[in-house]
Amino acid sequence: MDQPTMIAALERHWAASDAGDFAIEHEIYHTDAVLDYPQSGERIRGRSNIRESRTVQPNQKRFSVRRIVGDGDLWITEYILTYDDVPSHVVSIMEFRDGLVAKETQYFAGPFNPGPSRTHLVEKISSEPL
Repeated sequence: MDQPTMIAALERHWAASDAGDFAIEHEIYHTDAVLDYPQSGERIRGRSNIRESRTVQPNQKRFSVRRIVGDGDLWITEYILTYDDVPSHVVSIMEFRDGLVAKETQYFAGPFNPGPSRTHLVEKISSEPL
């Protein structure tokens, strides 16, 4: 797929994720896709299991994409995932095969207060989409 087509597919995926449209959200995955959550040590195999893991998740979720970058078969989305009004910064790394996600790895980080030792060196940034 060319870049505009890939970006459109990813935007559709994240919009469906935000809307809770599990059917459209999971169209982007190969049937044998693998999803890794390194921080919790979890691996989920197969599109149907990935979808089920998300449908049974009880929290209210919102997705706010900050940016999508990539080329060829490797695409990265940086977004803010809000579970029950608590934001986490997330990086999703998607590896594609034949136009569908074969492997995704997601890294999560919660907000934290800035270090006082560097206060004089920094400017405050927003966590809103770019």
